[in-house]
Amino acid sequence: MQAMVLSRLGEPLRLEQRPEPVPGPGELRLRVLACGVCRTDLHLVDGELPQARLPVVPGHQIVGIVEALGPGVDAHFAGQQVGVPWLGGACGHCRYCRGMFENLCDTPVFTGCSRDGGFATHVLARADFCLPLVGLALPPERIAPLLCAGLIGWRSLRMATDGLALGAQDEGARDIGFYGFGAAAHLVAQVALHEGRRLCAFTRPGDTAAQDFARGLGAAWAGGSDEPPPWPLDAALIFAPSGELVPLALAAVRKGGRVVCGGIHMSDLPSFPYRLMWEERQLLSVANLTRRDGQAFLAHAARHPLQVHSQAYALADANQALADLRAGRLNGAAVLLP
Repeated sequence: MQAMVLSRLGEPLRLEQRPEPVPGPGELRLRVLACGVCRTDLHLVDGELPQARLPVVPGHQIVGIVEALGPGVDAHFAGQQVGVPWLGGACGHCRYCRGMFENLCDTPVFTGCSRDGGFATHVLARADFCLPLVGLALPPERIAPLLCAGLIGWRSLRMATDGLALGAQDEGARDIGFYGFGAAAHLVAQVALHEGRRLCAFTRPGDTAAQDFARGLGAAWAGGSDEPPPWPLDAALIFAPSGELVPLALAAVRKGGRVVCGGIHMSDLPSFPYRLMWEERQLLSVANLTRRDGQAFLAHAARHPLQVHSQAYALADANQALADLRAGRLNGAAVLLP
């Protein structure tokens, strides 16, 4: 097999030849068809994820074909196309796992971070944490971004909107803002529009290409993150890893509104006046995802097909894909095709 390996923090990935891995108990070996490139992979390379182990193969938005089964794995997996997300395993017995919050497990395993991921031709994955890809009429390079960008966007939207109505006659979270309009936002924006919500997209100041992209997907307004929205927001989702956006988003939401931070890593929050939090505004974070999230979102995507914008790169060009992501040269998601 071939794999792009991170051996030292801050250095480029190196292409390595390795023996094909042998699945252990409960594991599958997949032939990778596509693997999305995520901003979390940049955080990994930059040393901002303390849970990482080195050397490691990044990549946690994996679409693959099951080639081999480990001991104890049901035979029905053979030959299936499955997805492998960021959460690659959980203990199943801590208070969070018992309470259906496996995303907060005390001893989690993260694909492409604490175990090898999908920047490779082959990968091992726990069978019970793989997601079935049933009914998705999309090629692998357009399915891959659903497995993190889509899933985190879905969980962020649910946290931002569920139960937000002020009373029986209130419309709840009708007006939503997205800070950072990349891979996650362009997918979950389509979900929000299907649900009848009105969208405002906030990009880097002056990034007219991203603003045009957002309007093309149905955003009612698009502008720079330094601009106020044309109307108060019920909720705001922050996908850009910039802590300075938090007070801007709090200032943009109405009384009782919510701001949800959707990234695994964000720069430090600046000091801001308490009045931005007052009047029962809520500031929340999303951590990882659950298999339940994955099943719900993929079922929604099967019923309501999404436009998935992706740019393909060869496996050996993983460093270029990361550089393009870092520089903001992408509209949509980067995907590696081994």
